[in-house]
Order: sequence, then C-alpha cells, then structure tokens
Amino acid sequence: MLTDDYLKELWFKFFTKHGFKKIDGYSIIPENDPTVLFTTAGMHPLVPYLLGEPHPSGNRICDVQRCIRTNDIDSVGDDWHLTCFEMLGNWFLGDCPKEEMIKLSFEFLTSDEYLGLKKENLATTVFAGDETAPRDEVAFDTWKKCGIKDVFFFDKECNWWALGGGVGPCGPDSEMFLDTGKPKCSENCSPACDCGKYVEIWNDVFMQYNVKNMGEKAEKLERPNIDTGMGLERTIAILNNAKSVYDTGCLKDVIDFISKYAEKGYKEDEKSTRYYRIITDHIRSAVFILGDARGVTPSNVGQGYILRRFIRRAINCARFINLDCKYFSDIADLYVDKYGKYYYDISSKRDFIKEELAKEIEKFSKALEEGHKEFEKVINGIEKHKLYAKEGEIVENKISGKSAFRLYDTFGFPFELTKELAEERGYSVDQKEFEERFKEHQEKSRQASVGQFKGGLADSSKQSAYLHTATHLLLAGLQKKYGFDVKQRGSNITPERLRFDFNLDHKMSKEELDEIENFVNDAIAKSIPVICEIMTLEEAKNSGAEGIFASKYGQEVKVYTIGEISKEICGGPHADNTSDLHHFKIIKEESSSSGIRRIKAILD
Repeated sequence: MLTDDYLKELWFKFFTKHGFKKIDGYSIIPENDPTVLFTTAGMHPLVPYLLGEPHPSGNRICDVQRCIRTNDIDSVGDDWHLTCFEMLGNWFLGDCPKEEMIKLSFEFLTSDEYLGLKKENLATTVFAGDETAPRDEVAFDTWKKCGIKDVFFFDKECNWWALGGGVGPCGPDSEMFLDTGKPKCSENCSPACDCGKYVEIWNDVFMQYNVKNMGEKAEKLERPNIDTGMGLERTIAILNNAKSVYDTGCLKDVIDFISKYAEKGYKEDEKSTRYYRIITDHIRSAVFILGDARGVTPSNVGQGYILRRFIRRAINCARFINLDCKYFSDIADLYVDKYGKYYYDISSKRDFIKEELAKEIEKFSKALEEGHKEFEKVINGIEKHKLYAKEGEIVENKISGKSAFRLYDTFGFPFELTKELAEERGYSVDQKEFEERFKEHQEKSRQASVGQFKGGLADSSKQSAYLHTATHLLLAGLQKKYGFDVKQRGSNITPERLRFDFNLDHKMSKEELDEIENFVNDAIAKSIPVICEIMTLEEAKNSGAEGIFASKYGQEVKVYTIGEISKEICGGPHADNTSDLHHFKIIKEESSSSGIRRIKAILD
C-alpha cells in the first residue's frame, strides 16, 4: 500500500531531481492577509512571489503545505471531503514553460519510478477558449504528444483560475483525472460529470494573463507563473483503490480507534458513518490549528470561531454515536504522533492542544445545558399558544426556523440536536427557514471577513506595506514593555488600518498605550532604513531575528532589520524607511480571545 510518507518522499525526489528547491510549508495561519482566515491552498502563502517579489529559494520551488478549507464543511462526512488536508505543490515563478510542466506531470504520474499509472487510464482537461483568452492549444497538443488519448476541452467554469470577481492575474489550467474503470453514465460522460468514473488527482494552473477590468479581454501577464496542486489524502486513496479518504493512513487509524469506544459502529448506518468521519476530520483540523506556532484558541470571532465550531461539531457527533469526549485527547495524540515529525510546532504543543480541547469540551457542556433550558422555553411557548388559541385556530407542533437558529446562534445548540429532541416530543422543525437564516448568517460573516477584497491575493499597496512595517515596530515596543514572551498571534492589514493580536494577561491602560504609541513614533521620527537580507533559517536564528523556528534549518528566509529596534523573519512588502510611516496612532485595544489582546491602529 502506498503511504502518504512515501508519496511525499517521491514528490521531493522527483522535483529536486528536476531543479526545484524544496522549501518548508508555511504556517496554517496566514500572515498579514485580510482576505482569508486560514491557509486554504498551497499557493496561498506564496502570493507575494506570484505577484513578482523574488523568492529567497529561487524561481523553482516545491513543498507540502497544510491547509484548512471550510467552504465544503457541510460535505464532510462523505467519501472525499475534508476541512484539513495537505497539498503537494510545485511552482515556476516568473516563468510559464507550459510544455515542460505538462511533461513533468506526465512523467511523475506514469513513470514506474514514481506513481506508475498507465497512460490509458488517464484523462486530462484543458481550457476551451472564449472572449477572454484563446483556446489552450499548447496544453492540448502537449498532452496528445505524451500519449493521452482522452483530452477534453472545457470552459471557464472547469478550466480557468482567477481571483474572486474575475479581475487580476488569471489563466487556464489543466486538470488530470484517473479513469476508475466504471461504465460511462451517458454518451457525453466526461471529467465534468460527478458519476464517479473520473477522479481528479492533479491540477496545473498557468497564470499567464491579467484582466484589468471586468468583461475585458485578458492581457498577457508580464511575469507569468505556474502553480500546481495535488491533494495528498485524496491521491493516496485513489492510488490505493480505497473507497474513501477515511480508509487510508492516519484517518483510518482514528476511525479504528473510535470504533473501540463508540457504542454505534462505523458503517452501521449512513448517519453513524458520517459522525465518525466528522469527528476524525474536525479533531485533526483542531490539532493543526491549536498546534500552529502562531497560536489560536477557541473564541467567538475569526479563526477562533472556526476552531470552536470544529471542536463543538465533533462533540455533538460524539453524542450521537455515544462516544465519551474524553477520548478526544487520545485522538489528538494519534495526530501529534503522526504529524509532529513534519511540523515541530505541533509536536511541541501536545499538552497545550489537549488542554484546550478539554476546556472547550467543558465549556460546550455548559452551553448545552443552557440550550436545553431555552429549548424547553420554546416548547412551553408553543404549548401555551395552543392552550389560549382562538376557536378554529390550528397550532402545529412545529418549532420555527427562527427559534431553531436562535438556539444555534445564541446558545451554540446544534440544529441536529434541536431536531432530535423535537422528534422525541412529537414536534417537527422548520428546516427550510433555519437554512435560509443560516445562509444569511454565513453571507454576513463572509462579508465581514472579506470586506472590500476579492479573496485570494493579498493587497500589496504602499499604504499596506507601511502598515506592515508598523507591526514590526509595534511588536518591538510591546516586547520592550512586557518582555520577549510577548509574541505576535495574528495580524490583519488593509490599506486603511492594521489589526495586531498578541499574548498579554491584562487589558492595557491608557498610559501603557501611550507609551507604546510614543515608542513607534520615536522610531518613525528617527528615519531608520528598513534593510532586507536573505539568509538561512539557522543564520536568522543566530542573528537574533524574531520569528517562527519550527521548520528545519537550512531554508532561506528574508530578514527585515530596522536599526537596533527590530529584526524579524518576514515576507514583504515593507517601507524603505520608517519616515515613510509619518505618524502612528492606536485607535483601539481589546480582547481577541482568552489571553490574547488586539490593537487596531492607523497611520495619519
């Protein structure tokens, strides 16, 4: 059986052989990117380099990146969807040798030294062309020369990558599929079908165009790139002929562990299977987030809210299969043992991860108690309405979607639990109304998170660069005041303001805030050059640079130095001189989550 460890080994063996430099994966918590809460794809941390900033390791790189993606959270529990996964990736930066990348893809997939798939069992798709850009004849011809018989042309919906809104860097992609051997669902059966005959295993994105305005024809991008992505778990499942991602590797180990202690068995019925899988996926996501060096804990906002949702959803599923949540600690151990060898930060935070899981289990137990009380109030309200109903008025035994959503949103009471308790009392729940309110809630949350941005690429304006530099000065001021145990716990930068999270055990007084503000403005007034140097991670550590040193030493990084005040490992962009910042002003200090404070500031 092909293991994920061996696939990673093959990946790096192949691409380093072809001149790509192996780099370590990035944090799962994005740095200075207001567009997303988590690293959602392998390309995400590389956005500055895709936009033109030179990468310290050169223009051909490859890695394995841990990702969190929540857009398909409601699909988790089926055979293939995960919120937490690892992505194999390789990049050409500032170049787009399409034929070379396609030939590399073909070689890795079909060579006996690597995956050894038969070319007869492969199908590929390419862009059909439209008013934005022409048909991708180069990709089509190259696949045909490689010997791929089934090459399909599809429109933008299937074979085009672009930012949200369709404006900015973009380009055609070419997707690779394994033909499972299942019969065709129709004469027109193709990789665009969801019948299961074709399963995607890889994607090459040719980022070679730029759209300046919506509806306009794409222009050639001055510095094109190639970005590829192969989902590790899905590929392992496909190559091992497994029925689902949960039947391979560590995910299977966790499923087997749960089976020992749950009263309902795995695959006993459709619902139980789904609950097993949600627990398996969501606890892994929680371990990856809690174990990240940048640090996030459960809360009611942002990343902490998503983390809380993962844990509480897993708790709720455990209830349905009669699994004691005390075993979540053992599941966390299984994941730390597995991934700690790749991600040191997870290994070093084992106790912290287990403690936070235990805290959230306790908090949710209390929330459920409150939810039960509110549920009874809803039932009593309906019963009272029945008692005093006017003659001829019919009062249904039905809980409104509005009430069900209030239980969910205000008290964290899962909809599935509301529905189950209602059925026990002879009631139904207006699920359609609940889902409508839930969708409204999701849209408001999405707008609050994304704001004016088109998800994907971070803003790189001068003002954002200046505010980015201001966060370095801010951290330096906080560490001077409170000691070097104070670390950055997240940041969010727009052209208008910065938001900076850090660990501190108390609310800052006005005097403390004034002191920090004055520290930053003193540094601005001194007109200090901001110097960027490229060095190995070990050299950066030995130089005293602030940063995350969880990765193996040897990877080249950028270190930004601001006189004697600040020295940090960081990606760009930054100001050239502190004087560019003009004046720094703190506009708010508040709690972000337990033990984490947040400062919002502007430059005026």
